[in-house]
Amino acid sequence: MKATLHPDAEKDVAEAAEFYEREGSPALASRFIAEFKRVTQLLLSHPGLGSPRSNGRLAFPMRVFPYALIYRQLDGGIQILVVRRHRRRPGFGGGRK
Repeated sequence: MKATLHPDAEKDVAEAAEFYEREGSPALASRFIAEFKRVTQLLLSHPGLGSPRSNGRLAFPMRVFPYALIYRQLDGGIQILVVRRHRRRPGFGGGRK
């Protein structure tokens, strides 16, 4: 199984890591990336986890950081569409396909 990221989801991760590095430390940014990778691996192992969203999407929260991964199941893996901060508007990234 394989995880792919929507190009805008890649930007979401990079922006969050840059924020944590700028406002916290490089170590905090590294922890964010490690948590993102942990959740991605968990979703690959159990692709049905998460809360249902519209258009066959699922949402799964990160444990330590206030973010959720919005993804969909594909044959042979998952596609991460959005990495959304909890305080962002509810429809953020909803148009990503």
